[in-house]
Amino acid sequence: MALTAGGITENVKLAIEALRVSKLRSSLTILGVVIGVATVMTMAAMVQGIRDQIVTTIEVAGPTTFYVLKKFSQTPLNPDDLPKDVRIRPDLDEAEMERIRLLPEIGYASLWGQTLARIEAEGVRTQGMAIMGADDGFTLIQGGELVEGRWFTKAEITAGSPVVVLQENTARNMFGQERALGRPVQIGGRVLQVVGLWAEPGNIFAPPGQSVGAIVPFRFMDRSYTIDRTNALFIPVKPRAGVPVATAQNAVEMALRETRRLRPGDGNTFDLVTQDQILDTFNSITSVFFLVMIVLSGVALLVGGIGVMAIMTVSVTSRTREIGVRKALGATKRDILVQFLVEASTLTGIGGIIGILTGLALGKVASAALDVDAPVPVTLTIVAVVVSVGIGIVFGMVPARRAASLDPIEALRYE
Repeated sequence: MALTAGGITENVKLAIEALRVSKLRSSLTILGVVIGVATVMTMAAMVQGIRDQIVTTIEVAGPTTFYVLKKFSQTPLNPDDLPKDVRIRPDLDEAEMERIRLLPEIGYASLWGQTLARIEAEGVRTQGMAIMGADDGFTLIQGGELVEGRWFTKAEITAGSPVVVLQENTARNMFGQERALGRPVQIGGRVLQVVGLWAEPGNIFAPPGQSVGAIVPFRFMDRSYTIDRTNALFIPVKPRAGVPVATAQNAVEMALRETRRLRPGDGNTFDLVTQDQILDTFNSITSVFFLVMIVLSGVALLVGGIGVMAIMTVSVTSRTREIGVRKALGATKRDILVQFLVEASTLTGIGGIIGILTGLALGKVASAALDVDAPVPVTLTIVAVVVSVGIGIVFGMVPARRAASLDPIEALRYE
């Protein structure tokens, strides 16, 4: 049988028929390929979805925004067991923020904090949510919009008044269709009055992986809740229009060093972090995570490939007489080789397609659970199909060559 479109189609039909005859062996072989491909597809969808949200959030805050932190770490530090070089660093405070805010290069600066707490009202209680301590410039950094009510007044910010701007969905879950403005809510056991509703921007990614449930004046948070001053206290900074980020960062660095009386030879006791650094950190973490998933799925694909070799070897043995008949009727070594290679690649190709569909479905489920929008990884889908078929060809080569090398006379005598 020549290697034509019609010949390949005929070989595929023969392969499917052979697989149908040995359903159990074929299913177990396909399973290894399915697991490997599905793992890659699921992880790719999740990682890409989360990365897109990070990029979107950076675009919301603007590429010029940067942050002053006590210590920038790829993973949160244990506040009860800080390294010595972090313990000796002073906490950020409002005096330092005010010094930064008054710099001629700076357009916005404020001291923000974050904590986790439950929100309760009308007998409804949420799980622990991210509560932000900020000011009326919150949307300048986080994006979104005020959909009802107002932000904090200057007096409320200065006094640290017990007022709150609730995230819109949180308010709807607690009060339903009733008006939330002016109503009391409890956050972490403290009673506050709702003055506004905030709608978060699409695809926002909160640092701890949770949506912001409420925003309160920073001074109220500082007075009423415990803030992790190493990991959850920071100063968001935006340069004045027309001022390069590097110029603004240099001005902030010099001002903080002067405020903290650091000598020329002393290292900084604070960190300045740009949006690009945050994205690079995230990429480095997800790259390692994705590499681990690739290795694990590669093992599953290897197992699937070995299974292909085993089932094809059994298939060659059980169909020795069939091979002898085909050779006696004029089939060449090339025809036999192609027949069994097509059978092997069909086996893994089916596994690859099932794995892709499974991986995409699992990716959607996981993305929905994480509240991220995971796109379909088109390029990886094509690669997954090619790899799965390639495994069939590579691991099917040995049994296919064995089948092609059988002597037709001996094959016809085989019982």
